[in-house]
Amino acid sequence: MSDLTLTFELFHFLRPWLLVLLPLIGLIWWSARRRAGRASPPDAHIAPHLAQALMVGKPRGGRLLPIDGVALVLALACLGAAGPTWSRVPDPFVAQTAPLVIALKVTPSMENRDVAPSRLERSRQKIRDLLALRTGARSALIAYAGTAHSVVPMTEDPNVLLPYLEGLEIDVMPDEGNATGAALDLAAAIMAKESAPGGILFVTDDIAGPDVAALNAFQEASLAVLAPLPEGTGSAGIDALGIPVRQVTVDDTDINQLNRQLNTAYRRALAEDGDQPWDDRGWLLAFPAALLALIWFRRGWTMRWAAPALAALMPMLMPAPSRAEGAADWFLTPDQQGQIAYDRHRFERAGELFLDPMHKAHALYRDGQYDAVVETVAGLDTPDAAFIAGMAHIKSRAYRDAIEDFQTALERDPDFPGAAQNLELARKILDYVEDARVQSDTGEDQGIGADEVVFDNKDAKGADTQIEAEQEGSGLLTADQWMNTVDTNTGDFLRQRFAIEAAQK
Repeated sequence: MSDLTLTFELFHFLRPWLLVLLPLIGLIWWSARRRAGRASPPDAHIAPHLAQALMVGKPRGGRLLPIDGVALVLALACLGAAGPTWSRVPDPFVAQTAPLVIALKVTPSMENRDVAPSRLERSRQKIRDLLALRTGARSALIAYAGTAHSVVPMTEDPNVLLPYLEGLEIDVMPDEGNATGAALDLAAAIMAKESAPGGILFVTDDIAGPDVAALNAFQEASLAVLAPLPEGTGSAGIDALGIPVRQVTVDDTDINQLNRQLNTAYRRALAEDGDQPWDDRGWLLAFPAALLALIWFRRGWTMRWAAPALAALMPMLMPAPSRAEGAADWFLTPDQQGQIAYDRHRFERAGELFLDPMHKAHALYRDGQYDAVVETVAGLDTPDAAFIAGMAHIKSRAYRDAIEDFQTALERDPDFPGAAQNLELARKILDYVEDARVQSDTGEDQGIGADEVVFDNKDAKGADTQIEAEQEGSGLLTADQWMNTVDTNTGDFLRQRFAIEAAQK
């Protein structure tokens, strides 16, 4: 299902009772039009040849009249007041993008250089771009060849996936082959643990014939394929698919289209089951209504000038790029420019543009700048400000501060959505941290402990201990020596892990 189809399906009016005014507007327009059509020039007492000489032009029954503009303005105003909507107001604390499992084929055919620099490298580039586009959304990574393996489980942090994505080379996979079906089963198992509908994206240059039917019949999640193939070429397996397929492009057109298609089911779930209010889009109709009213009110003007004037003004109404200098400042306030950047998932830029502190805080929160969020709302005394400060403190692991913020939000509004639940969650996390200190006592009999362990433990639970480092020559490695022996090559790690998993299977 496309975005347009879903928009039409969700479209409704928030105040549909106002639509009863439309027939009244139509009746007034028809009555005025009818009287105008009956009007005739006052030539009853003038000689025909003189009347013809006095008249300028010929009467045209089909011309536009001022009443046409009045009726159109009233109709637009009526539709806008009725509150057209097709989506909910975005929740800044909930990812607006569906969870996604990316299954990357890692086989010798992906080393083909008919797509520069190679099919595999281009695939990795596209996956990085897709992860950047999906900022804040949950993503998982699978690699497959003759066997399928989970590389990284679901995570909201794309930086966790990137080093493992770079380590996926051909020699990492234990067996050659094209186990698309096994990758589909593994992706479905990962997606089954998610509470919201999501999508599965296969990045592959071919699909084995027996697996085509399995992909076409799959219903548990949205499926799509990104094919790293030269333009105009394909494969038998990919050409037989009934699911969305996009070939790689030099720009972001391919991943933008795939992201919208894979996100459709999630958008439906947010719209049908979400707690956020519906986003009233009636204000969009105010612009054409105002322009038509301005053109009509001048004496001697008729609506025949509306079309060319509207066409001339259209460039001014188009959204300008979200920047703080240049032509954008002529037509858009900083907050409007910030909203454009926010809608495009450019949260860092939106945080710089917004002047409204709550909008700025939401953008900074989505960008991961949690300390800046707290500073931004420090001077506000609303429950919204206390709540977002609490969420930022939870993200930065300052659980005591989060508890105080959620308590403040409930004092300001006892029914504030999510405050009571997050207050309970923060208390449970803090209790767990303090209980862990009591039980572990932060000490070890043998072996190497952490260089530094920091707990939120203002109640001073547990006992402080001192750990003496082992002397050189004792046979045990110091912390620095142990860290120097760690191999940080993710490719080697994945090769060993995949080989063990394949042997166990």
